Amino acid sequence: MEKNPTYLFVAAAALIDQNGRILVQKRPEGKPMAGLWEFPGGKVEVGETPEAALIRELHEELEIRVEEPDIKPVAFASETLGDQHLVLLLYICHKWTGLVLSPQSLDLQWLSVAAIRELPMPPADGPLVEMLSHVLRDPT
Repeated sequence: MEKNPTYLFVAAAALIDQNGRILVQKRPEGKPMAGLWEFPGGKVEVGETPEAALIRELHEELEIRVEEPDIKPVAFASETLGDQHLVLLLYICHKWTGLVLSPQSLDLQWLSVAAIRELPMPPADGPLVEMLSHVLRDPT
Protein backbone atom coordinates (compact mmCIF):
# COMPACT_ATOMS: atom_id res chain seq x y z
CA MET A 1 0.00 0.00 0.00
CA GLU A 2 1.31 3.45 -0.96
CA LYS A 3 1.90 5.89 1.90
CA ASN A 4 -0.03 9.15 1.77
CA PRO A 5 2.35 12.09 1.31
CA THR A 6 2.65 14.94 3.76
CA TYR A 7 1.63 18.11 1.96
CA LEU A 8 3.53 21.36 2.27
CA PHE A 9 1.52 24.36 1.11
CA VAL A 10 3.49 27.48 0.20
CA ALA A 11 2.03 30.81 -0.92
CA ALA A 12 4.19 33.11 -3.03
CA ALA A 13 3.73 36.47 -4.74
CA ALA A 14 4.71 37.92 -8.06
CA LEU A 15 5.02 41.52 -6.84
CA ILE A 16 4.83 43.68 -9.96
CA ASP A 17 6.12 47.27 -9.92
CA GLN A 18 4.95 50.21 -12.06
CA ASN A 19 7.44 49.22 -14.78
CA GLY A 20 6.08 45.68 -15.03
CA ARG A 21 9.12 44.14 -13.32
CA ILE A 22 8.69 41.27 -10.87
CA LEU A 23 10.49 40.87 -7.56
CA VAL A 24 12.55 37.73 -6.97
CA GLN A 25 14.72 36.86 -3.99
CA LYS A 26 17.69 34.56 -3.54
CA ARG A 27 17.40 31.71 -1.03
CA PRO A 28 19.93 32.27 1.75
CA GLU A 29 22.86 30.02 2.62
CA GLY A 30 22.00 27.28 5.10
CA LYS A 31 18.49 26.76 3.71
CA PRO A 32 17.40 24.02 1.31
CA MET A 33 18.04 25.06 -2.30
CA ALA A 34 20.33 27.91 -1.14
CA GLY A 35 21.41 30.26 -3.90
CA LEU A 36 18.36 29.67 -6.08
CA TRP A 37 15.99 32.51 -6.97
CA GLU A 38 12.32 32.40 -5.99
CA PHE A 39 9.19 34.48 -5.58
CA PRO A 40 8.78 35.88 -2.04
CA GLY A 41 6.39 34.06 0.28
CA GLY A 42 6.42 31.10 2.59
CA LYS A 43 4.71 28.20 4.30
CA VAL A 44 1.02 28.19 5.06
CA GLU A 45 0.73 27.43 8.79
CA VAL A 46 -1.96 25.19 10.31
CA GLY A 47 -5.23 27.11 10.59
CA GLU A 48 -4.08 29.81 8.15
CA THR A 49 -5.48 30.52 4.69
CA PRO A 50 -2.96 30.82 1.85
CA GLU A 51 -3.87 34.50 1.52
CA ALA A 52 -3.29 35.19 5.23
CA ALA A 53 0.02 33.31 5.06
CA LEU A 54 1.16 35.34 2.06
CA ILE A 55 0.23 38.64 3.68
CA ARG A 56 2.11 37.62 6.87
CA GLU A 57 5.17 36.38 4.96
CA LEU A 58 5.42 39.51 2.80
CA HIS A 59 5.37 41.65 5.93
CA GLU A 60 7.97 39.48 7.68
CA GLU A 61 10.30 39.12 4.66
CA LEU A 62 9.93 42.49 2.93
CA GLU A 63 8.34 44.83 5.49
CA ILE A 64 5.42 45.66 3.19
CA ARG A 65 1.71 45.55 3.91
CA VAL A 66 -0.64 43.88 1.45
CA GLU A 67 -4.42 43.74 1.62
CA GLU A 68 -6.22 40.55 0.65
CA PRO A 69 -8.26 42.16 -2.19
CA ASP A 70 -4.93 43.16 -3.81
CA ILE A 71 -3.62 39.60 -4.26
CA LYS A 72 -5.03 37.48 -7.07
CA PRO A 73 -4.34 33.76 -7.52
CA VAL A 74 -2.71 33.10 -10.86
CA ALA A 75 -1.07 29.64 -10.91
CA PHE A 76 0.12 26.72 -8.86
CA ALA A 77 2.81 24.06 -9.09
CA SER A 78 3.03 20.61 -7.56
CA GLU A 79 6.39 18.97 -6.82
CA THR A 80 7.60 16.02 -4.73
CA LEU A 81 10.28 17.03 -2.22
CA GLY A 82 11.62 13.92 -0.52
CA ASP A 83 8.86 12.55 1.71
CA GLN A 84 6.76 15.72 1.34
CA HIS A 85 4.70 17.02 -1.54
CA LEU A 86 4.94 20.77 -2.23
CA VAL A 87 1.93 22.67 -3.51
CA LEU A 88 3.15 26.16 -4.46
CA LEU A 89 0.40 28.75 -4.92
CA LEU A 90 1.37 31.88 -6.87
CA TYR A 91 -0.51 35.17 -6.54
CA ILE A 92 -0.06 38.43 -8.45
CA CYS A 93 0.13 41.68 -6.52
CA HIS A 94 0.40 45.19 -7.99
CA LYS A 95 -0.41 47.15 -4.82
CA TRP A 96 1.23 47.30 -1.39
CA THR A 97 2.24 49.90 1.17
CA GLY A 98 5.77 50.47 2.38
CA LEU A 99 9.14 50.20 0.70
CA VAL A 100 10.34 46.73 -0.21
CA LEU A 101 13.19 46.03 2.21
CA SER A 102 14.97 42.88 3.28
CA PRO A 103 15.55 42.78 7.04
CA GLN A 104 16.96 39.26 6.56
CA SER A 105 19.51 40.65 4.04
CA LEU A 106 18.18 38.53 1.18
CA ASP A 107 19.37 39.41 -2.31
CA LEU A 108 16.45 41.01 -4.19
CA GLN A 109 16.04 41.85 -7.87
CA TRP A 110 13.26 43.46 -9.90
CA LEU A 111 13.31 41.73 -13.30
CA SER A 112 11.29 41.10 -16.43
CA VAL A 113 9.78 37.67 -16.99
CA ALA A 114 12.41 37.09 -19.71
CA ALA A 115 15.24 37.81 -17.25
CA ILE A 116 13.65 35.62 -14.56
CA ARG A 117 13.60 32.71 -17.04
CA GLU A 118 17.42 32.84 -17.07
CA LEU A 119 17.81 32.51 -13.29
CA PRO A 120 18.46 29.25 -11.46
CA MET A 121 15.21 28.52 -9.60
CA PRO A 122 13.73 25.67 -7.54
CA PRO A 123 11.99 23.06 -9.74
CA ALA A 124 8.46 24.17 -8.81
CA ASP A 125 9.12 27.83 -9.70
CA GLY A 126 10.06 27.27 -13.37
CA PRO A 127 6.58 26.31 -14.57
CA LEU A 128 5.15 29.27 -12.62
CA VAL A 129 7.37 31.67 -14.58
CA GLU A 130 5.96 30.28 -17.82
CA MET A 131 2.38 30.57 -16.59
CA LEU A 132 3.07 34.09 -15.37
CA SER A 133 4.45 35.08 -18.77
CA HIS A 134 1.17 34.02 -20.40
CA VAL A 135 -0.94 35.84 -17.79
CA LEU A 136 1.12 39.02 -18.22
CA ARG A 137 1.24 38.54 -21.99
CA ASP A 138 5.01 38.87 -22.08
CA PRO A 139 6.06 39.14 -25.74
CA THR A 140 9.36 37.26 -25.24
